[in-house]
Amino acid sequence: MGSLTSGELADSESQVTPFCKAGFFSKISFWWLNPLLKMGYKKPLEDEDMPLLGATDRAHNQYSMFMEKLNGKKQSPSHGTPLFFWTIVSCHRHAILVSGFFALLKVLTVTAGPIILKAFINVSLGKGTFKHEGYVLAALLFVCKCCESLSQRQWYFRTRRLGLQVRSLLSAAIYKKQQKLSNAAKMKHSSGNIMNYVIVDAYRIGESPYWFHQTWTTSVQLCISLAILYNAVGAAMISSLVVIILTVLSNVPLARLQHKSKSKLMEAQDVRLKAMSESLVHMKVLKLYAWESHFKKVIEGLRKVEYKWLSAFQLRRAYNIFMFWSSPVLVSAATFLTCYLLEIPLDASSVFTFMATLHLVQDPIRLVPEVIAAVIQAKVAFIRISKFLDAPELNGQVRKKYYVGIDYPIAMNSCSFSWEESTSKQTLKNINLIVKGGEKIAICGEVGSGKSTLLAAVLGEVPKIEGMIQICGKIAYVSQNAWIQSGTMQENILFGSPMDGERYHNTIARCSLVKDLEMLPYGDCTQIGERGINLSGGQKQRVQLARALYQNADIYLLDDPFSAVDAHTATSLFNEYVMSALSDKTVLLVTHQVDFLPVFDSILLMSDGEVIRSAPYQDLLADCEEFKDLVNAHKDTTGVSDLNNNIPTRRPEEVSIKETHDIHRSRYTESVKLSPADQLIKKEERETGDAGVKPYMLYLRQNKGLLYFSLCMISYTMFVAGQILQNWWMAANVQNPHLLFLGSRHQDPYFPSCSIHCSVHQCHFLILLLLEGFLAGSL
Repeated sequence: MGSLTSGELADSESQVTPFCKAGFFSKISFWWLNPLLKMGYKKPLEDEDMPLLGATDRAHNQYSMFMEKLNGKKQSPSHGTPLFFWTIVSCHRHAILVSGFFALLKVLTVTAGPIILKAFINVSLGKGTFKHEGYVLAALLFVCKCCESLSQRQWYFRTRRLGLQVRSLLSAAIYKKQQKLSNAAKMKHSSGNIMNYVIVDAYRIGESPYWFHQTWTTSVQLCISLAILYNAVGAAMISSLVVIILTVLSNVPLARLQHKSKSKLMEAQDVRLKAMSESLVHMKVLKLYAWESHFKKVIEGLRKVEYKWLSAFQLRRAYNIFMFWSSPVLVSAATFLTCYLLEIPLDASSVFTFMATLHLVQDPIRLVPEVIAAVIQAKVAFIRISKFLDAPELNGQVRKKYYVGIDYPIAMNSCSFSWEESTSKQTLKNINLIVKGGEKIAICGEVGSGKSTLLAAVLGEVPKIEGMIQICGKIAYVSQNAWIQSGTMQENILFGSPMDGERYHNTIARCSLVKDLEMLPYGDCTQIGERGINLSGGQKQRVQLARALYQNADIYLLDDPFSAVDAHTATSLFNEYVMSALSDKTVLLVTHQVDFLPVFDSILLMSDGEVIRSAPYQDLLADCEEFKDLVNAHKDTTGVSDLNNNIPTRRPEEVSIKETHDIHRSRYTESVKLSPADQLIKKEERETGDAGVKPYMLYLRQNKGLLYFSLCMISYTMFVAGQILQNWWMAANVQNPHLLFLGSRHQDPYFPSCSIHCSVHQCHFLILLLLEGFLAGSL
């Protein structure tokens, strides 16, 4: 990246999110969000309105920290999923502890509700310990609710932020790993699998920080709730504990089945995504051969397999949810039945404390299915990504060394290479090659002789079986099939490098792109579609050549780059590009155009994965029969009688380059000014205001959505009505001694013969019931 000026640096720092500079109270109260919320209130937010991430949240920094710790931990004997997991934990230990503190604070403030409720009831019955205890309890209730709200928001925010950090570092790690995969690993981890790792598995692991705290806080809240139940109903709490334990144990087999279903589901998703991605990439072939229906049936069949495992997973999850949502009813029924059998007296204080605590027990019990599902999904994702990150990489055995002024940029001594990493199937055998700095080496031979594989071996893409290889210097590689990224022509040529105007226009002229840019509607700011869809084959190849030339590398590996252009353009490119622009560079050129061979310093003639001869053109033509046959075959094809008449010469000066640069500089400037914001991809239309019910109705009309929505609404209405009727029944019968003192066969001293008017106590306990509903969320 280029160096930033002081003004640009100040502008970038001013655009960073206010969260980085916010104080303690600003972070606790989310005050730092106010400027963005005010802006969003005044106008719809655009991309440029969003602040930049702080240094801590950026993917590059997170990835660097993760890989540093991971490489350090790989020195230890232990390896695998625990290593991967504990590396992430060690990278974010502080954030995990802080979010865990807020999660614990939230649990403590929530469980304080029934205790405060019991104290209120005792005060209302005249059993207070001091005069103004009611006011103190009211203030304590207010403080607890404030702490509960703040701690819960901080817990959610910090775990979601931590999850995004983990997800970003995993996405970067997967992307970097994909670039270094060995060929054997690429067979196991296809593009569809890798896409699934980034989209699904990294997202699941990003959600795991929240569910990690949810797991242990659920257990803590359950234990505290059982302790409060024991204080309220005594030994009857044991029946509640037994029901909970039985419910958990009965779900162990279901959890195992869920894990199996989830693993099979992810495998089915990988296969289906692989088929879809391959179909989309080769859609032109499918259209030309009219194979759409066949491939559609194949993908639909894969989708049915995926749907089968998805249905199995969701069905088992539904069983799990049903059991845990019905367990609170069983807990309350078992507890009251135990109180009746053991003749445990229940007064107003114990009953309402029990009911409030029961809601605290219900929440963690009902969250158990979600926790189990999240843990299973995170575990499967951890295993899958761990296997991918541990997959074998390309053989990099001291392959590259960077020295200044080295005499031999490329040196191979008795090297053998194999794509399958097997000594029995060697792709290249006994390669001996020494290339001096600035030499031009041509590689020729029949189809399948190993020319492109030799360049891949120099790049380190082919595993080395034996021998020694040393590459010294920066490499630029131009493949036989042009690779174009979505973006402008300028972005494809610069490829992330800083703009140098003189070098940029010089590169365009060298690659014969001047006339092409004139014909494009917006010059070098013209948007290039996916895979260069709006460029011809020759244009894509010349853009790729320009990208390599602009990088100013030391070694250039050119894999038959002139095959996609006509003979005149190929000659011009060879003169301007190879012999002039790369005059002082080391060049290895794979070519079938023997017209260019006489000017090379040396020619490698390959056959069946071996270099059978290496010599200048005239020596090969005089001594090598295989080379003569290759040249004669070319003469017969092109009809050229005298090859030497078409030999291009070196161009020592750059006269035409400067002239072309001066002529067309103004045209580039004009094209940039005329460039619109959207060329190939139109800007997405957005509407503001209330969308109404139309989008919801369109959604509900799909696949019997209205029927299922109606059933859900009816069921939920019955659920809420049952809760309200339960509370109403308790309030209406709270003065009935036959119901209130369940299991007692004697009069309670606080209600002798029900001497106090029922209406007064009815109103009193209705107020307490509303308070209990406020605390536990029952209403």
